[in-house]
Amino acid sequence: MRITTLIFSLLGIITFAQIAKGAPPTEIKDKTLVLWAAPANLNQRGGSALTLDDLASHFDGIIFGEIAKGKWMAGSDFYQRSQRDQKTCPPETADQNTFVQIAIVYKGYNITIYRQGREYSSYKITRPQTFGSDSVVMFGKRHVDTTDTSCFRGKIDDARIYDKALTARQIAALKPNKPSDIQPLAWWTFEDGRPADSMGNFPETYLTGGAKITGGNLVLEGRQPIMIAAPKAFFSLMLAKSAPRTEDKNLVAAQRLLRQKLLSDPHRPVYHFVTPEGRCMPFDGNGAIFWNGKYHLCYIFQDERGHCWGHVSSRDLLHWRWHSPALFPAPGDVDRGIFSGNCFVNKKGEATILYHGVGAGNCIATSSGPELETWTKLPSNPIIPIPKRGSQEEKLYRSWDPHGWLEADTYYAIFGGQKATLFKADKLDKWKHVGPFLTKNMPGVDDFEDISCPDFFKLGDRYMLLCISHARGCRYYLGQWKNEQFSPQLHERMNWPGGTCFAPESLLDNKGRRIMWAWVLDRRPRNEYGWSGTMSLPRVLSLNEDRSLRIEPVEEFKQLRMHGKKQERIRVVDGSPVTLDDVRGDCLEMDLTIKPGSAKRFGVKLRCSPDGAEQTVVECDPSAKYLKIDVKKSSLDPVKYFTFCMRGGNNPPVTEQIAPFQLKKNENLHLRIFLDRSILEVFANARQCITQRIYPTRKDSTSVVLFAEGGSVEVESFQAWQMAPTNHW
Repeated sequence: MRITTLIFSLLGIITFAQIAKGAPPTEIKDKTLVLWAAPANLNQRGGSALTLDDLASHFDGIIFGEIAKGKWMAGSDFYQRSQRDQKTCPPETADQNTFVQIAIVYKGYNITIYRQGREYSSYKITRPQTFGSDSVVMFGKRHVDTTDTSCFRGKIDDARIYDKALTARQIAALKPNKPSDIQPLAWWTFEDGRPADSMGNFPETYLTGGAKITGGNLVLEGRQPIMIAAPKAFFSLMLAKSAPRTEDKNLVAAQRLLRQKLLSDPHRPVYHFVTPEGRCMPFDGNGAIFWNGKYHLCYIFQDERGHCWGHVSSRDLLHWRWHSPALFPAPGDVDRGIFSGNCFVNKKGEATILYHGVGAGNCIATSSGPELETWTKLPSNPIIPIPKRGSQEEKLYRSWDPHGWLEADTYYAIFGGQKATLFKADKLDKWKHVGPFLTKNMPGVDDFEDISCPDFFKLGDRYMLLCISHARGCRYYLGQWKNEQFSPQLHERMNWPGGTCFAPESLLDNKGRRIMWAWVLDRRPRNEYGWSGTMSLPRVLSLNEDRSLRIEPVEEFKQLRMHGKKQERIRVVDGSPVTLDDVRGDCLEMDLTIKPGSAKRFGVKLRCSPDGAEQTVVECDPSAKYLKIDVKKSSLDPVKYFTFCMRGGNNPPVTEQIAPFQLKKNENLHLRIFLDRSILEVFANARQCITQRIYPTRKDSTSVVLFAEGGSVEVESFQAWQMAPTNHW
C-alpha cells in the first residue's frame, strides 16, 4: 500500500496509459542515463529531466539547478551520490529551443557527467546504488518521495537508460532518435506522439500536471508536469489495490489517523486558529476582509502546486469554516506560487486581492460572490513585473510584498522591500511608480531591516504602517499620510529578541474595529510533528488618549470562559511565592491587577512543575521599565530561541524576551494572559503585548505561581478561566 499511496498522491489525475510487454532486469548496477533536453528557462531549480527511482527512497537522476543555479548534476537521495561542490561546472547557456545532450555514467565508485559528448564533471562516490526490477522512471519531478514541488520544465527530444557504463566515445556517437550500436535498457523517442518505451521494459506510462507529447517531444509545462514509466502490470496492480471503495476507506482511515495525531499533540493550541493539516512555511495571514457579514482570512500553505492561499471565514472570530483555496498557481498562470498581499474593495464593489506572484511580480485577483469562493486573476498580471537585475527599475523598487487600497478615486499600493515604494493607478491594470513611501526612517530601525508584509490604514487621527522586518519580526510606525507619502512620527516593535510574533494582517469590521492577527512562529522542529502554522489571537488596535497604540484582545473570547475562579487581596512577599491551588492548566485566560508596592520585580509564573524544573516567568520591573517572558526553564527539551526571527549567520541564542513597558505614577499593573498549550500572549495595561511559544514536557507542569522580589506586592484581583476549545482538532 505504501507504493500505491506514494504514486497516486504524486500523480493526482491520470491522463495517459499504455500497456506493452517486457520487464527490466532483476538488478541495475552500472548504468548510463542520457537525454537531449531544452530547459524552458535557466533559473528553474531542482527538477528532474530523467530519474530512476526504486520506490524505496533511493534515486539517481539528471537534475537541473538543485544545488547550483543553471547547472546540471547527478541527483540522488540525500546527495549520497551527488557532487556538492559544483564551482568547476559551467552553467547551461542553451535557450528554450536548443537541445543539449546530457549523459551521466555510473561505473562502480565513479560518476562522470557529459555535456554534448564532452566531460562536464567527474568524481568518486562511497557507495553505488543498485536498482531492482520494480523501479520506475520519472520525468519532471526529482523523485517519488520528495515533498518539494520543483519540476523540470522544458522539452525532451530523446531519453535513454543503458544498463551498462558507456564510454566517452560511445556517448559522443549517440544521435537523438537514432538507434545506437549498444542496445539501451529503455528508450523514449516520443516520435509517434506516444510516451512509449521502445524497448518495452517500462511499458506503463502516465502523464499528469501539464506533461504532454507534442511535435515529437515530451513537453513539461504547467503546475507540476510529471511523466512516470513503470514495469508491465505495475499500475494495473496498483489500480486494482486502490479501487474506489478501497481508496475511500484508505482516505477515511488516513484522515482519522491524522486527526488523532493532531489531537494527541500536547502543544497544539485549541482556541487559537491553526492550520488544519500540514507544515506551513510560511504561514503568513493575508487577504483579510469583512465581507457580507463574515470575517474572511487567508493564509499561505503549501501543496503539490507550490505556495497557495488557504481561505477560512467566521461570524464570531472564534469558529472558522474552511473554503477551497482562494489562490494557487494554475497551468498557464504567470505566478509559480502565491506570497503575501492584502484585500480591499475596488471601484466596482469587488473584493480585490493584491498579492506577490512568485517568479512574476505583484498581481491582482478579484471576487464578488457572497462567500468569496472564486477568484479571477487579471489577464494582465503581473501588474508590475519583477525588475530585471541591474535595470533602472531595480534601483527604484522591488515588486515584492504589496498592500493596496482605494482612496477617493485613486488606487494606491505599497511595494515592500528594503525601501518601501508607492505605486498608484486609475485602473487596476495600469499602475505607475510614484516614489519612496516613507519620508524618512526612524531611530531604532536597523539598516538591515526591510519592510515586508505591509499593512497601512488610518487609526484615529493618525495612520499606521504595520509590517515586519524578516530579521526582527512584527513592528509598526505611526504618523501622517500627506502628499502621497507617509511621514512616520513613532516606531515601535511587537516582537523582541527571542520572540515569535511575525507577519501581521488586519481588517476593519462592521463595528469599526481594526483587528489584526500575526503568524506565531514555531520554535520546535516542524518536520517532527506533522503540522506547523498558528495565528495569534485577533487583537483590536486603537489609540490611547495620548495617541499611543492601544492593544486589546477581541471581546468575543470572553465567550470561551469556563469554571471561573477569583481571588482578591493576595499579599506576595519576597521569598514566599504563592501557588494558586485552584488554578492550574495549559489552556487558561487570566486577568490580574497588581499593586506594585515595594517589590523591585514581580509577576506570575506559568506552566510550573511542582519542583520548579519547568516554569515560564512573566516579570515586570517598574524601575528598569520592562515586561519580560523568561523561557530559561520553560521546557526540559532543548528548545532554542534566537535574537533574530529569520536570519542566517550570526544569530545569538537568548532565553528571555524583554519588551519596553513603563508604569505611570501610582498605576497598577493589569495583565490579561492567554495560555493555549504552546502559545502565551501577555497583554499589559492595554499598551503592550508579548507573544511567545513554550513547550513544557511534563504533564504536571500546570501550576500558576505569584512572586515578588526585593519587597512585596498586593494582587488586588486575580481571575482565571479554563478556555473552551474552538478548533476541531
